[in-house]
Amino acid sequence: MDTTQLLKGVLDVAVLAVIQEEDGYGYDIVRRLRQAGLDEVGDASVYGTLRRLYSAGALSSYVVPSDGGPHRKYYGINTQGRTMLQDQRRSWASFSSTMTALLDTSEATRASTATIGDRS
Repeated sequence: MDTTQLLKGVLDVAVLAVIQEEDGYGYDIVRRLRQAGLDEVGDASVYGTLRRLYSAGALSSYVVPSDGGPHRKYYGINTQGRTMLQDQRRSWASFSSTMTALLDTSEATRASTATIGDRS
């Protein structure tokens, strides 16, 4: 299954969840998402998501000087972002539960009606 479209639908909540653990700058957030198992996440998608969440008021930002290169813009979750994350967690739990039930039911139905020669 191509997870690219699924990832687009959950990138906001994934970014908020990562930032809730610890503030981070763009590439650091990309790295943490990939470490969490979202290997297909693109740099540009994350940077766009950070800008969108910041514009929506869910994130605050601050600049940290760097001795070895350009300054880094860090993002942190704020009260509005925590509320957004909590709402999205509830939505995800409901959606995930519904899909799991649907897929489990479909698999059980298919298994009980399978005949010799059926292909999955």
